[in-house]
Amino acid sequence: MHLHWYVVRHGQTRFNRYNRLQGWSDSPLTKQGIADAMKAAHKLDHLQFAAAFCSDTGRATRTAERILDVNEQAGHTRPSLVRDLHFREQFYGYFEGQDMAMSWYAAGAPYGAPTFNDIVEKYGAAATKDFLKEADPFHDAESNDEYWARIEGIFPLIEHTPGLNDGDNILMISHGNTLLSLMRRFAPTGFDLSQRPANGSVTVFDIDTDKPLDEGHVVVTSYNQ
Repeated sequence: MHLHWYVVRHGQTRFNRYNRLQGWSDSPLTKQGIADAMKAAHKLDHLQFAAAFCSDTGRATRTAERILDVNEQAGHTRPSLVRDLHFREQFYGYFEGQDMAMSWYAAGAPYGAPTFNDIVEKYGAAATKDFLKEADPFHDAESNDEYWARIEGIFPLIEHTPGLNDGDNILMISHGNTLLSLMRRFAPTGFDLSQRPANGSVTVFDIDTDKPLDEGHVVVTSYNQ
């Protein structure tokens, strides 16, 4: 079965505005964040969604509800919104709510990589998670293995939704680092991943449920639009 995933990064929040890490912590959408959600909604208002998913955070839920409101007003049947912890952003542990640049410096500077992009360039995407967990004095931040053990649960959760048919469209509200993680795993070349996906941006994945996860199951058709 083939599915089309329309993955939207939630609208801007106060923590986004202040450049703070925001994983399992939450902050409200700003006025710009509401505008981000509405912009995404109008990009997608021509599509009928068979299912809709988001994390159980307020910022993802509010973004999803705005999009579904507009979609329903455009004449489409509104799917139920499934909120689940599998869709949460990376957990940053001790660094939750802290300045983003300072946090990545704490993680990467001991290895000569003082920024997020430096860590990725020198050590790979997995190191961003592992280095942050190591720098966390409580070691509560998710390691790369812990992160993917949770995130891979997204795929069966969505694909086993009752009533899905070949060619259906799926709405998913996601988070910045999770989108980057998905892109670096399934489309490491061909897209500019030096910039984080914008709040309210749309990324489209084609899913072939008959193929293994890392062998053609996920194909990226557009990023950060």
